[in-house]
Amino acid sequence: MRYSAGVTRSFCEGAINRYPSIQALRAIESVARNGALWRAAAELNVTRSAISHQLRLLERDLGFKIIVRNGNQTEITPRAIVYAEEVRRALSMIASSTARVSEHGLTGRLTISAPPGFVAAWLCLHMGDFLAQNPEVLVNVISSQNLASTANPEVDTFITFGRETRANVVVEPMMSVDFTPLCSPAYLSRFKTFNDLSILKNATLLHMLDFSDWEDWMQLSGLPAKDAHRGICYSDMNIVLTAILAGEGIAIGDTVLWHKELQEGRLMRPFAQSLHTDTGYFICTPEENFENPIVVEFHKWLKTRLEISRFHPKSEA
Repeated sequence: MRYSAGVTRSFCEGAINRYPSIQALRAIESVARNGALWRAAAELNVTRSAISHQLRLLERDLGFKIIVRNGNQTEITPRAIVYAEEVRRALSMIASSTARVSEHGLTGRLTISAPPGFVAAWLCLHMGDFLAQNPEVLVNVISSQNLASTANPEVDTFITFGRETRANVVVEPMMSVDFTPLCSPAYLSRFKTFNDLSILKNATLLHMLDFSDWEDWMQLSGLPAKDAHRGICYSDMNIVLTAILAGEGIAIGDTVLWHKELQEGRLMRPFAQSLHTDTGYFICTPEENFENPIVVEFHKWLKTRLEISRFHPKSEA
């Protein structure tokens, strides 16, 4: 069958429109997942204007709006979010196929140890991104109530709260912390005053394991340590967070791990004083694993992902 030159050109242009560039597809997938243009730009190591340019090209090819302005915010449209989900699955399939045929694709098992709070509040929400980039890696995440322990011989790399002196373990600071009393707005509204230490006399104090954090904070604030010896002790920080959000009391909480709840207004910080400003989270790796390619890739991903995802207001785009 023969076609005129005009028909052939029209057919080819239609084919081009059906196959957007990989750069544009990566751009919309990253923007949809990260929720902001600048986060996508940081993740893809390009400028924000480059992301905007790719999205404009994609809008031309698709025939519908991807980004709209809402006041001072830039938002991705619902139709674009649905499309981005399809793109994410397609890119994941491409990544998996590439890893299978590539001589340099990472394969094997990675065992990570991390504090339960860090796993629940951050790691488990982002590990899918690591697997999307390394689909042939089998990840095993375990937690220990000993937040600084690096003793488990089956673990390839540790994320710890605080550090312990241990031979043949490479230690690298990951991020500092800020521990301070936190509660829900509904709970705080029960009291007539704000930023007044006197409210603690009638507040229900929530603890994890023991009274030590509240004792230290009371002393830091000029209050008797014995004032901390009341309330409810729980065995897990995630249970403490659930109780705080339910308006059951006030607890010494981690503003790093609970940043999202603070940012969204579900938690409030009544007082300025902070604990544990001299410590934080560390990456600790046995020397024999430090050059393991999977461990190296995980460390690289972890640092990049933390930098992208933490401490940024949702309103920025």
